[in-house]
Amino acid sequence: MRAIGTAGTQACLPVRPAGILPAAKVSCGASLSDATDAVLGESPFRRDAESPSRTGVARGTCVLRGHTKVSLRGAIFCEIRKVRISITNYLDVMSSWCFWSQPTWAELKRRYAGRVEFDWKIALMDGAGLPKSRAQEEWYYRRSGLMNRSPFMLRTDSYEPVLPEYLAPNLVAEAARDLGIKDDSVRLALSNSILREGSKAIRDVDVAAEIGARAGGIEKGELLERAKSQEIEKRIRQSTTDWEALKVTQRPTFLIDTEIGDRAIFSGVIRLEPIAATLDSMIDDAAAYAAHAAHFGAPPAQ
Repeated sequence: MRAIGTAGTQACLPVRPAGILPAAKVSCGASLSDATDAVLGESPFRRDAESPSRTGVARGTCVLRGHTKVSLRGAIFCEIRKVRISITNYLDVMSSWCFWSQPTWAELKRRYAGRVEFDWKIALMDGAGLPKSRAQEEWYYRRSGLMNRSPFMLRTDSYEPVLPEYLAPNLVAEAARDLGIKDDSVRLALSNSILREGSKAIRDVDVAAEIGARAGGIEKGELLERAKSQEIEKRIRQSTTDWEALKVTQRPTFLIDTEIGDRAIFSGVIRLEPIAATLDSMIDDAAAYAAHAAHFGAPPAQ
């Protein structure tokens, strides 16, 4: 009988030839013993001190059907509470490429809920990344729309050639977080209003606050006051500076960090597959470090 592997990802316990059990669903809050119970619930051999043994094994022990392969990666990872993995999405509310990245962001949040910490921060676009004319902006929108197989084209009604940056919608999106809106609802409502409906919210912070308040179910005046505060502008300029320090050029930028020192950066890459594959690898490595520490402790001081 083989115990859990060194990486702590799977258990394979051959007893005698038999079929393979269907995968058991284990919640992230379950303990390893609960995870095992979930699998054993599919088996004719249960851990039950009250029932007679059918295998000759002492009562109160567990036996799985032969050649049962049980994936415990999620359950084991959830047991390692000290492992921290985070992904930060640096974006501009007005950016069309950030708009197209939202399905990937939503799927990552769904797939890695409870295992990865998710956050987004503003990285304001500047003159170098802004279109020089409405015709140029339309050209970019056509290209990005085709690349994402979109059934609709983004609108350029809100194009303003004199703006050095798109401050208003980003201020409102950031301010909403201080009023308890921790999800993506307000910033997505602003992006949709500007890029799909042609709203002038790109220029007018008052209009942006109205859109944000409606989306977040919060009071417009309070949101507007917060958006106009120096603290909010200082915060998004600092996050923009942090993004610039990464020495990348494209938004969105996905920054993935783990406590073991691993870091991955995807700048302008919005497809799910490479980001998910990297997260899987980093989760496995972090779990392996934690498993090693559980068995051998911290490294020697010298």
